[in-house]
Amino acid sequence: MTDSVSRTQGDLAVDPIALSQALIRRPSVAPADAGALDILEGVLLRLGFACRRMRFGEIENLFAQVGEGGPHFCFAGHTDVVPAGAETDWTRAPFSGVVEAGILFGRGAADMKSAIAAFVAAVARRLAKGPVSGTISLLITGDEEGPADDGTRRMVETLLQEKVRIDHCLVGEPTSAAVLGDMIKIGRRGSVNAVITVEGIQGHVAYPDRAANPLPVLVRILDRLATLRLDEGYQGFQPSNLEITNIEVGNLATNVIPARASGRVNVRFNPAHTGAGVSDLIRSVAEAEGRGFKGKVEVKADVSGEAFLTPPGTFTDLLASAVEGVVGRRPELSTTGGTSDARFIRALCPVVEFGLVGASMHKVDEHAPVADILNLSAIYERLLASYFAGGGA
Repeated sequence: MTDSVSRTQGDLAVDPIALSQALIRRPSVAPADAGALDILEGVLLRLGFACRRMRFGEIENLFAQVGEGGPHFCFAGHTDVVPAGAETDWTRAPFSGVVEAGILFGRGAADMKSAIAAFVAAVARRLAKGPVSGTISLLITGDEEGPADDGTRRMVETLLQEKVRIDHCLVGEPTSAAVLGDMIKIGRRGSVNAVITVEGIQGHVAYPDRAANPLPVLVRILDRLATLRLDEGYQGFQPSNLEITNIEVGNLATNVIPARASGRVNVRFNPAHTGAGVSDLIRSVAEAEGRGFKGKVEVKADVSGEAFLTPPGTFTDLLASAVEGVVGRRPELSTTGGTSDARFIRALCPVVEFGLVGASMHKVDEHAPVADILNLSAIYERLLASYFAGGGA
């Protein structure tokens, strides 16, 4: 492998494939960083970035910037990855970063170490032409695949407190569906996880009058929630949906009425709702179905992200044109899929997501074609050129 950073004609150049390999070879399974941010910081320092480590709890994060003033363009991403699982299931070692037949293999190849490398390489080529009239920054976390409590969320809170102004942000998540450049994410649905616990009175099944069975109450609550029609959709979004994800009783006896039962639901909601509103709806259903019960009904709801939409406009047009200019296809502007750290960044500035094809992310033999990584870097470079030519302000 060649060095990820080398000098070419007096300027620093970054090889996106070599840098992707170097990052993949660090087994940064959340919350461990394993030196991934050290590698990235070293490259950025040599490119002239001011680098700031932002540590919260066990989590290492990095905020780096070059230039000054506006417009301020930020690239956001994560160096942490999900566990590889059984290494014997992989045809190549999960943290080897090997390239075979034009394909880069390894955990993080698609999600999303290669996108980070592609952006850094694009910035290096842009800076080799001279300083930008504005600011370029990277907001990189080690806590996207984990609980996401001490990563981007905390970084955004800190930057807001410090009144750091960012004009636009691109998150390098693997948004492409079938081929590179077919999809840009301009919004995401929000998410609420709720646990409904019904506390009853344990007793013998032959004497139900001496007990209070929590199961019929829980079943009624879950049935009513599952049959709710939350909405018919929202501008550019599919309808919100609620899914039952777990039911726990823990009763191994056949002749015992259990003392308690709980169920867990997840709601993915569009901008027609707020997390607080969805949580209140779940509580109201649970309260109504538990009315008159001798026991207790409790709902614990956690909002893991609010729905957001970045309306199509100048910024999305710049990105779509950059994609089309490199790969020859105009991307779809989409709001489908799960949540990402864009849900936190939306509090700072308008945010979109664009990256590699995500078909292999979180899977055995995760991979990305070398040609796609190089084209992604070219797209990012083209976007930076047009953005700092005055189009992004």
